[in-house]
Amino acid sequence: MGLMMKNVKTLALAATAVAAMSGNAYAADRSDLHGSDYKWMQFNLMYSIGEKPDNPATGDQHNYLEMEFGGRSGIFDLYGYIDVFNLGNQYTNDGDKNPGSGSSKLFMKFAPRISLDAVFGKDLSFGPVQEVYFSTLFNWDGLINDGDGTGVNSSFWGVGADVMVPWLGKTGMNLYGYYDLNNKEWNGYQFSMNWFKPFYFFDNKSFLSFQGYIDYQFGADENKTAFVPTSTNGGNVFFGLYWHSDRYALGYGLKGFKDVYLIEDGAGALALESTGWSHYLSATYKF
Repeated sequence: MGLMMKNVKTLALAATAVAAMSGNAYAADRSDLHGSDYKWMQFNLMYSIGEKPDNPATGDQHNYLEMEFGGRSGIFDLYGYIDVFNLGNQYTNDGDKNPGSGSSKLFMKFAPRISLDAVFGKDLSFGPVQEVYFSTLFNWDGLINDGDGTGVNSSFWGVGADVMVPWLGKTGMNLYGYYDLNNKEWNGYQFSMNWFKPFYFFDNKSFLSFQGYIDYQFGADENKTAFVPTSTNGGNVFFGLYWHSDRYALGYGLKGFKDVYLIEDGAGALALESTGWSHYLSATYKF
């Protein structure tokens, strides 16, 4: 799925600022609420090999187009993306999004945060923490709920912060309570973090970046008797190496899964694989 990527001009300014900072927080200027507004959008043409969860009987590869977007406006910080799978609606021997498979055609992530610094007009930074947020996250796929519990429809509510991390620089961190939209119940917590680290710049001002994220759910109630049995904890981690220019990007990502979406690996009638590694190839155009 998508990464927390911003346009190159914004990133270059951020990288310059980060290089000049120590690990301590800095005082945020709240005199102009919209003084640091920005927005960005890009399209990523992606190919995934081994994405979890998957059914071993139907394959584990697919192409998709991702519209990724984000920005800042006043008190609001936003990140999101929409994925459209199997663009040609083709059938392949190793595809997990084949026509007639019952797989969702769409997936959307929407992650708005509200800056508490901006709401109260105060600098709430301390130590390595730069800014504090009320954080939310929503995951929706094209299945309202298909009856066997495999539709991914969830929301997360909690607190977050931008934190200065050695070498990585500014890193988004969030701690949420998890609300299952299918079963209409609270069920555990999730810790998330994401980063974007330019680390090598070429003479033409293009650069290489190390970027990625971690989503880890814990403290959930397991259900061993469900059609799709669930675990108490699980999640995923993404490590990406990308080349960026002002208008384009090319990248490779390695993603690890452990009982992702709390689905117990290999259990139940479907025996879905929810643990393992996958590979992602991407080509990006930035607007």
